Amino acid sequence: MLIATDLDGTFLAGEAESRNQLYQLIADHSDIKLVFVTGRGLEVVMPLLTDPTIPSPDYIICDVGATIVEGNTLQPVQPIQQQIEKRWPGERAVASALSVFPDLERQDVPQQRRCSYFCAPGRIPDGIDEVAAKLGCDVLYSADRYLDILPPDTNKGSTLRKLVDLLEIDPDDVLVAGDTLNDLSMYEAGFKGVCVGESERALLEATRDRSRAFHARHTGCGGILEAIVHFNFIGEGGLAAASRTINQAGKSELVMVYHRLPYEEAWEDGKQVRRRHTSPNGILPTLLSFFGGGRKGAWVAWSVHDARRGAFETHTRVEPRKYPELVCARVPLSKQEVDIFYKRFSKEAFWPTLHTFWERARFREDDWEVYLKVNRLFAERTAAEAAEGATVWIHDYNLWMVPAFLREFRPDLVIGFFHHTYFPSADVFNVLPWRREIVGSLLQCDYIGFHIPRQAENFVDVARGVASVKVLEVKNCAPTFRTYGCAVGLEEMTTAIEVHGRRIGLGAHPVGLDIDRVKAALAQPETTRRMESLRSDLKGQRMILSVERLDYTKGTLEKLEAFDQLLDEYPELQGKVTLLTICVPAAREMTIYRTLQTQIEQAVGRINGRYSRVGWTPVQFFFRAFPFDEVVAYYAMADVMWITPLRDGLNLVCKEYVATQGLTEGSGVLVLSEFAGAAAELHGAILTNPHDPKDLRDKCYYATTVHRNEARTRLREQFDIVRSNDLQRWADGFLAALQESARQARKHAEDDIHGASITPLPATAATLRD
Repeated sequence: MLIATDLDGTFLAGEAESRNQLYQLIADHSDIKLVFVTGRGLEVVMPLLTDPTIPSPDYIICDVGATIVEGNTLQPVQPIQQQIEKRWPGERAVASALSVFPDLERQDVPQQRRCSYFCAPGRIPDGIDEVAAKLGCDVLYSADRYLDILPPDTNKGSTLRKLVDLLEIDPDDVLVAGDTLNDLSMYEAGFKGVCVGESERALLEATRDRSRAFHARHTGCGGILEAIVHFNFIGEGGLAAASRTINQAGKSELVMVYHRLPYEEAWEDGKQVRRRHTSPNGILPTLLSFFGGGRKGAWVAWSVHDARRGAFETHTRVEPRKYPELVCARVPLSKQEVDIFYKRFSKEAFWPTLHTFWERARFREDDWEVYLKVNRLFAERTAAEAAEGATVWIHDYNLWMVPAFLREFRPDLVIGFFHHTYFPSADVFNVLPWRREIVGSLLQCDYIGFHIPRQAENFVDVARGVASVKVLEVKNCAPTFRTYGCAVGLEEMTTAIEVHGRRIGLGAHPVGLDIDRVKAALAQPETTRRMESLRSDLKGQRMILSVERLDYTKGTLEKLEAFDQLLDEYPELQGKVTLLTICVPAAREMTIYRTLQTQIEQAVGRINGRYSRVGWTPVQFFFRAFPFDEVVAYYAMADVMWITPLRDGLNLVCKEYVATQGLTEGSGVLVLSEFAGAAAELHGAILTNPHDPKDLRDKCYYATTVHRNEARTRLREQFDIVRSNDLQRWADGFLAALQESARQARKHAEDDIHGASITPLPATAATLRD
């Protein structure tokens, strides 16, 4: 069948359950063609195409029938569009001819092959029909106020009829749906039709005696479903079968959706064993803490499944004594799917783009399909675990598309998303071929959290390029965050927007540290012995420390070149400073870093070959991971911490250093890239531009020579921030903001539409004439 439907009041309206059922019916039946038929311009309809909960139309008829395009490509449907174009005298000619009617006001809405005007209620200017006839145009008057000048014989119904004929579809297999008199031409084109509940009285009167026009009781999508049964397109049994079992609620009040399980899995002697993470990142224990006290919850993450090893175990337990009501809901992925989804596609397409290295990105459509499949599997597992009205917390860009699928499966859920990586400006993000789908998915969340205001504001700018965004709330960034004098500073940030009639909250929540973890490391006797050994080895020298992963975003090579310049420009430092760098290598499968590793090794060799002397090596470079307890000892002994990523979402290493120095009452100096998210939060750090070799060199020199009192003052300010904004405060703050945003969204919906469940198009002057 073919469903040709008006939008506002029809396909975008009705109870949430009815909308979900109709949308699922269309998604599950590829033989159902969907046509949007609207009086609006194509530009106004386009934002709807980014909403993943709304089925994508096969065709769009807009501009009251004057424009017809394919839904996927937005290219004109020929020869229909060409025929309409030939009969249109042009906007300039029409506007000039109608300028003789001073009471007409041109509508400032996107419009093609038509000219739209406001006129006084109930008063069509005398002589306008004659003027239109001379132009070879038709006049369409609607809602006692709107007037359109159109190509002759052009309206919603005539254009739809031409499309049906072009597709060679039997008119008896077509269902049209509308709710205003503006839709009447569709019912006059010989199709079966439905006037949904609460339709305009004039439309009901005009179609009352039409045997093929059904007047439904339910509003919006509910009325369309009634008509599908009434005309026996699919039958009641077919509608019941269309409801997915995935809509059934689970038992978990809180569902954590994370790419990583809260424990490690390994195979030993043919059996799978589970053990605690050997290198926990601190976030995992904090997120697990929300399931204490018997709170019912689920942790959704992937697990590699090999069918040769036997049946897959979907549900496992995590520390049953500590978290008695928490289950791990494992998503089975093949090794190949993990390699493509996470190790290749996420790192080769999304990672470089997010960090503004788009020229390094590699976009493969086949990889995107795998990414979608994995995200859908995550959403299905989440939907099956979540209780009615449960809270779902989704983490990071690996799972961008989960909100889209999840909102479709379970409209009742409260969905929050935290973006752990940097979120770039629109001119960078928009290079992604799938930006509309990604942003459309994120806009299904009730709340989206970022590390700092700049990243949240970047998201708003990206969203503006995809949909019509209305800013609802703005707040000052100070005093929590830097406003000026920092590359990622911002004076104000948007905290709530409206898109497609939905309120979405936004917030800045910089991830904090588990301070107790640092305290525990410092309390180890081995840490004390290691600190004493380092103090002895470095006697008479100042240590500049750098700790990072091997990645082109971290600025390691640029830092080494700046250190070379430092020793050359300030020869008095030779023999007195040592750069100690811990660089954690990438996984063996990530071949994209091999060239960078070679370049770094060559730079280290060149510097040491040029400046080394007996008893002093300027660069001590370690290409391996160190245990956290050992790294803490280096933090405690470092005079300068040199953290200079070219771009970073936050950077926790600098906070670990500040915490260690603060707990040991040290006076270490933090030199931090102003392109790291932490630069907006850590007042007192010495900021540097890692893209400027001279600034890198000079700021490092300043840090090595700064007066001890200034160093202590700077450190005290930073330590107060790190100690106050710890990891638990980050997690508690995000969940509290998510719940408040969901509450505000419900209130916003009630205030706007008085309890009716409608997803309107972006408001324009033509809202009443869709």
